[in-house]
Amino acid sequence: MNTLTKVILGIIVVFFIAKTCSRSDSSSTIAVTETWQKSPVDNIIKDLNAEQNFSIVLFDMDADEASDSYRHQYQVIIEKADTVTEQKSSWKNVSASFFSQHLNDMGMEIASKKDGVVTKQAVPAGYNHYVGNEKYGHWENRGGSSFWAFYGQYAFMSSMFNMMSYRRSYWDDYRGGGYYGSSRGYYGPSGSSPVYGTKSYTSSGSGRSTKWASKPSSFKDKVRSRVSRSSSSTRSSARSSSKTTRSSSRYRSSSTRSRSGGFGK
Repeated sequence: MNTLTKVILGIIVVFFIAKTCSRSDSSSTIAVTETWQKSPVDNIIKDLNAEQNFSIVLFDMDADEASDSYRHQYQVIIEKADTVTEQKSSWKNVSASFFSQHLNDMGMEIASKKDGVVTKQAVPAGYNHYVGNEKYGHWENRGGSSFWAFYGQYAFMSSMFNMMSYRRSYWDDYRGGGYYGSSRGYYGPSGSSPVYGTKSYTSSGSGRSTKWASKPSSFKDKVRSRVSRSSSSTRSSARSSSKTTRSSSRYRSSSTRSRSGGFGK
């Protein structure tokens, strides 16, 4: 076999290996991608792409034991130059893992867009756009503590957010405690029981009638347990797929180096 023939055969072998690896990598990527699915929140964000400022609040949630299905309803608040509009979404089906992720976030903002920048973080409704913004209100002292007060024309926001009082010390804790601008959810001061979120939003006296609040504790506990197991299983499968992909890639890389190292001998 002459040198030219060896070179041609070598090129063919390397090309075949590269194509095989490419197909395998593509299949692995597809397998991992299929474990993730776009949530209704992602779709709302896409639909509101032209807006520069908005908030998405988890307004209500529900589950069906018989069909093992889960649903969310959202409150969408859009800030315009001269007004603020609010609307409720229809009920949206969500995955067990997404339901589990936001079990403690009812009544909270779970996604927002501020000055064109999208953030996904669980915070008390109004914290990122309106509370502390002098365009909408001011801090005032009441009984030795400072609370946020909306101006008259924006007074409807308190009931819209279902937040009758915004304590300054909590807001300062959120802004200065490493939560603001991060992905960490804020439910109140560290070391205390949750001040914000599902527990407070569904408690008696919250003034809001919701499907989730009407469910008995036994039902909620069953749902929590079920979606927690499902979410753990999904994460475990994703990690396993990721490890398999990395291991397979290392093997193929080693195999390719071994073959190319022997080429031309």
